[in-house]
Amino acid sequence: MGRSRRQPQRPGPASSMQMRLVLLFFLLLLPLLGLAGRLFWLQLVQGDVLARQARSRQRPSANSLSIRRPIVDRQGEVLAWDEMRVRIWAHPVYFQFPGDRDGQKRSAAEVSQRLAPVLNLPVAELEQRLSGQAGSIRLMEHLSVKKGELVKALGISGLDVEVYPQRRYPQGELFANVVGFLNLERQPQAGLESSLNDQLRQGERNPWLLRSGHGAVLPVNLSMGDIRQDTVQLQLSLDTRLQRAAHAALSVAMEQWKAARGAVMVMDVHNGELLALASQPGYDPSRFWQASPRHFREWSVEDLYEPGSTFKPINLVIALEEGLIDENSTVNDTGSVVVESWTLHNNQDKIHGVITMPQVLQVSSNVGMVEIMLQLSRQRYWQRLHNLGIQQAPDTDLPGATAGQLKSPQIFRSNPIHAATASFGQGIAVTPLKLLQLHAALANGGWLVRPHVVQGLRNVDTTVTTTRPPQRKRIFQEASTATVRNWMDVATTLSHVPVAGIPPYPAAGKTGTSQKARQGSYEPEVVTTSFVAHLPTDHPRFVVLALVDEPRGEETYGATVALPVAYRVIESMAALDNLLPVHDAAG
Repeated sequence: MGRSRRQPQRPGPASSMQMRLVLLFFLLLLPLLGLAGRLFWLQLVQGDVLARQARSRQRPSANSLSIRRPIVDRQGEVLAWDEMRVRIWAHPVYFQFPGDRDGQKRSAAEVSQRLAPVLNLPVAELEQRLSGQAGSIRLMEHLSVKKGELVKALGISGLDVEVYPQRRYPQGELFANVVGFLNLERQPQAGLESSLNDQLRQGERNPWLLRSGHGAVLPVNLSMGDIRQDTVQLQLSLDTRLQRAAHAALSVAMEQWKAARGAVMVMDVHNGELLALASQPGYDPSRFWQASPRHFREWSVEDLYEPGSTFKPINLVIALEEGLIDENSTVNDTGSVVVESWTLHNNQDKIHGVITMPQVLQVSSNVGMVEIMLQLSRQRYWQRLHNLGIQQAPDTDLPGATAGQLKSPQIFRSNPIHAATASFGQGIAVTPLKLLQLHAALANGGWLVRPHVVQGLRNVDTTVTTTRPPQRKRIFQEASTATVRNWMDVATTLSHVPVAGIPPYPAAGKTGTSQKARQGSYEPEVVTTSFVAHLPTDHPRFVVLALVDEPRGEETYGATVALPVAYRVIESMAALDNLLPVHDAAG
């Protein structure tokens, strides 16, 4: 009997089902394993990086909420400060009233009925704003903190109150040329706001705010009192009362003479503090977008001009110290002088004859100055001008200070015409600030002081902390400055020009009318008029400089255009407490 073969057994229904279940299990397990691996990667490997990214995206408004320190004048008058304002955000998907059950949602109409009286808006208008948008709505901004408290007191879910600072400039354009401004993103754009940004930001605090994925502002435990500024202020040497007087006097002249621009400066000759720095054209820093960007710079600190006759007293100090003249010297003014192939004239070709040094200043004799200064070797003359620091930017805390221009020693020595024109303030260029600094040295006995507007950081409970100690450099001898000041005093008395309604205050001054060079030649009808004054005459404490650039009309001279501006400022100074000694005009 043969052995039978065993046939292979086919899997039964139960075995086949088990295999499919195992396969299905592994298929389902693969995504879980992938998800676990992804979680491992995100949380353990990239966790720190992702956390930093999340924080940076959730807190984009931290910088915009930071508080800057105020800027005040020498009397504590506020020039710039951060005012806390409120912005209201609405998220209609979350609208609920206090006491509503979970899941209950209020309509835009219902919210408008309660919110409209607080915001002083018509109900229909508010409902229209809240309707038709699924995401977050920037409902209103620039509201007072008190108004924000009233909105929060309603307790309506879906309404967020965002507190933020807004930079205010209560003096308008009065200090814009010095203080500058912040743009709409609170970035400093000009003036001290920009140059002293670090000092103004030291008191900042960054409240923690979160934003949802679609931009909703979500304050985290932030109350109205959480944003506080420190008690430190940046105090300036400028005086709002004097700045306003200077601005007003300059505005009158600008309008009267249809001038292109103008500036008035008042500086303490002993420590370099500026008490006034007014210039035009100006702008309102709260509406900076309406102004031309060229108005954001302080031209009296940044732009060069040829000082003209206001530089003659500086040259006379040099002439005295070089032994070219003395207190009894005279010069023969024939009305013109030939230098190489050039013929130089006085204003209106006037002939003054034999005149003393005070008379040289009084009649502003160009010929007399040329005759005096050409006695000095051109190399030595250039060196004396160079020692004044003309080619260096003045050491100042005012941003944008510019170095002046003086011809190279090779060019200056090559032809005497360069020394001749420099003798009456043409052919060299300085900023008005530099000329003010040089006249302060003439007024204080020969010391070059640092012009500045910042006194320091001031705490309301302590005294001012000066940021930099005053620095001085001697450029003239005291005896020579005293002699030239006396000449200026005599010259001012001899050439006194009455200003309607203003009694003269004793001041040693000098006018200037300088032609402007354009495309290599001077235009006789385009001038810069100026007047500089040292006061009081016996022991000067201040220098006042007034400039009116490109005045239009007849008889546009320093004496007719700029001098009245300075006199009006001096009159205001005499009226302010303890600035100037009382003067009896009748005496």
